[in-house]
Amino acid sequence: MNDAKPFAVAEGQTAKLAGASLPLLLTAGAGAFISGYKGRPAKKPEASDGKYALPLSVGGYRWEEQPAVNAKEPEKPIEIYEFQGCPFCRKVRVAVSVLGIDVLFKPCPSGGKAWRPEAIEKGGKSQFPYMIDPNAGDLAMYESADIIEYLFKTYGPGDVPRGLRYRNSTLANGLGLIGRMGAGSRAKPSNLPEKPLDLWGYEASPFVILVKEALCELEIPYVQRTCPRGSPKRQPVFEKKGQFQVPYLEDPNTGAELFESSAIVDYLNYVYSA
Repeated sequence: MNDAKPFAVAEGQTAKLAGASLPLLLTAGAGAFISGYKGRPAKKPEASDGKYALPLSVGGYRWEEQPAVNAKEPEKPIEIYEFQGCPFCRKVRVAVSVLGIDVLFKPCPSGGKAWRPEAIEKGGKSQFPYMIDPNAGDLAMYESADIIEYLFKTYGPGDVPRGLRYRNSTLANGLGLIGRMGAGSRAKPSNLPEKPLDLWGYEASPFVILVKEALCELEIPYVQRTCPRGSPKRQPVFEKKGQFQVPYLEDPNTGAELFESSAIVDYLNYVYSA
């Protein structure tokens, strides 16, 4: 267990984070806030009141987020086969963040031997993203637009917001991914874990993106505990750890619990690189 260091940039991360921030800028922050987000300024208490809030205050006031609970949270995580450098895959990841739903990601980088063959066997073709919903009799589908439409109708408010459609375009996501030049899209030799890892994060965070790139190239399956701004999933971690920050990783195979993207990437390469 290590401590979270809010807004800290590790040595050698500056250029990577700049590149990973490009999609956030070009999609105008799509995926940063949960659907139904609400927040308000509130007087900072003298002592901790046990509530998660932004680690910043101005003039004795802090910004308190009012958790937007998704009553349609799937009972079992949605399964998505995808890879980092694909703009169509990123469109779906953004939608997942807006909805704040948990997803079991099975990374399928180029040359991958773990999940890519499985996706092709199940779906019949080499196309990504590929989604399976275990809550709907293993309903499966391709096409990012169809997947997003399905997720919003089944686990969200209904129709995809018009503003999100414009901001979360294939063009904007494709241009945004240029900043990382395909990082995380080619498989590296790895030793797969027995159980999927748990990652608290959301698509708009450049720090989270660096971790997801490492998970993808190592083909490590992970459940994303999706927690954009306004997500109620931040509070349980805050209560458990006394702090909250993304990315936050728990590895049930080793018992490791880590904050800080640089520490998580180092851990993944040390434990799972072949």
